[in-house]
Amino acid sequence: MSNLPQNIKLVLIMLMIFASTSCSKGFFKTGDARKISPDPRERVKKNIEEGRGFRLSNAMSGNKGTNFEFASSNSLWRASLEVLDFMPLTSANYSGGIIITDWYSEQGNADESIKITIRFLSNEVRSDALNVDIFYKKCVAANNCKISKQKGQLKKEITKQILAKAAVYQKQVKDKDFKPYRTSGDD
Repeated sequence: MSNLPQNIKLVLIMLMIFASTSCSKGFFKTGDARKISPDPRERVKKNIEEGRGFRLSNAMSGNKGTNFEFASSNSLWRASLEVLDFMPLTSANYSGGIIITDWYSEQGNADESIKITIRFLSNEVRSDALNVDIFYKKCVAANNCKISKQKGQLKKEITKQILAKAAVYQKQVKDKDFKPYRTSGDD
């Protein structure tokens, strides 16, 4: 490196620093050391059984296809759409992380209606992973309506239903991805 000009050395050093620090933030997930076995064979077994591992035999099988993840694989997204199944949707944008329903009123009560907006803040099934907003519209006449955002029991109930369904979907995916780990001596 002594033959390289000073500017190139500086750029290379900065790239090395950037590469080493960027890997530690979001690429590698840290875990609780008390829950992770110190034995590497047990960690490999657990990762492969949960579908997170890499097997050379699978890579060499000739399947050159890519594993795409669609909105249907996100358990929070699927659960939200199922819970809001009774309401017409105005917008459902998976990449934007938002679901907006149209105004909905029960039959016989056209003067009052609700609109629900769900924003996804994370893909993890947690109570703070989504933000549910409920808007109420009360109309005295056709052009005389008052819209208000309210926090109440309906918001809590919808959030609770979404999280419960998402947990079931997530468990189904985890059970489906489970593959027992076999070593060469397990025959």
